[in-house]
Amino acid sequence: MTLEFKNVVKRVGADTHIHETSVQLRNDNFNILLGATLSGKTTMMQLMAGLERPSSGEVWFDGKNVTGVAVQKRNVSMVHQQFINYPNFSVFENIASPLRVARMTKTEIDNRVGQVAEMLKLTPMLGRRPSELSGGQQQRTALARALVKEADLVLLDEPLANLDFKLREELREELPKLFHDRGCTVVYATSEPTEALLLGGYTATLHEGRITQFGDTASVYRQPHDLETARVFSDPPMNWAAGTKKGDSFIINDKVDWALTGMEKSFADGPYTVGIRPHHIGPVAHDGKTVPIDGQVLITELSGSESVVHFDFGSQTWVSQSRGIHPIKVGDHTRFYMDPAQCLYFGADHRRIAA
Repeated sequence: MTLEFKNVVKRVGADTHIHETSVQLRNDNFNILLGATLSGKTTMMQLMAGLERPSSGEVWFDGKNVTGVAVQKRNVSMVHQQFINYPNFSVFENIASPLRVARMTKTEIDNRVGQVAEMLKLTPMLGRRPSELSGGQQQRTALARALVKEADLVLLDEPLANLDFKLREELREELPKLFHDRGCTVVYATSEPTEALLLGGYTATLHEGRITQFGDTASVYRQPHDLETARVFSDPPMNWAAGTKKGDSFIINDKVDWALTGMEKSFADGPYTVGIRPHHIGPVAHDGKTVPIDGQVLITELSGSESVVHFDFGSQTWVSQSRGIHPIKVGDHTRFYMDPAQCLYFGADHRRIAA
């Protein structure tokens, strides 16, 4: 069952929330909408569900134009970041509610609810009311209700945001397995690039109501078509700078340069924008091919496994992300090392120049 947007536009008054979009999602894997807050993820899901109607264009599902079909007439499940449960129902009844609407037998309802409750660690809470649950338990209840329904279209709008770290990690691993071979289309919205990479599947990157790229998640990450896609799919944010290619060399900020050794040598001389992700910049030179960059440290974020350092580089703030704990202090003038082989180059139109 495939879901397709055909020239879909959504306007609210004078504002365009979704610019003209044509895309066909996959029904054999996760479809991820990746973008920052207000990029259009939730509006796009509401259009998919039938909660909103496009200002122009059509929404097709399973080969049928469903643009004007009400959500009540579609077999859709949707889970929001802000969980929604029936306050007067027990956890069991909350999960079972779509099955009762479908007039399933008591035995089948008991079996299905029991299976999904066990998976989401809700079995001890089945007799409780939502008011007796923690926020994470309430969100798991909302997730269970969506999973048990076996809908044709499942929309998950940042569903793990309110869960504790351990359960979030477990569900990120389990969710793709749960929907495997169910024959439904699954759409998962997130603002976290790392979450998109962990879930895999296919990713659409969104920016200001536009899909900038859609494809295999790993390919979109490694081979962004343009600068905006690269920015959306990078956490911490991608470092970028204006630069110039001259002969076999590239220079940024009038002081940092390196020799081009790959296909970049064939680029025409002139101005470009160069981007590099933070984990390709670190305080240690691992080989002779790295390029030194000096900057004043502005912020340090240290965890048990990595160091994230924000530093002043020319007129910009760049970020270094490296393994281990490094004794770097705010205010220090520190030397970092960049791997130029990992640089992405973008032309004047912000399209990536493939190397």
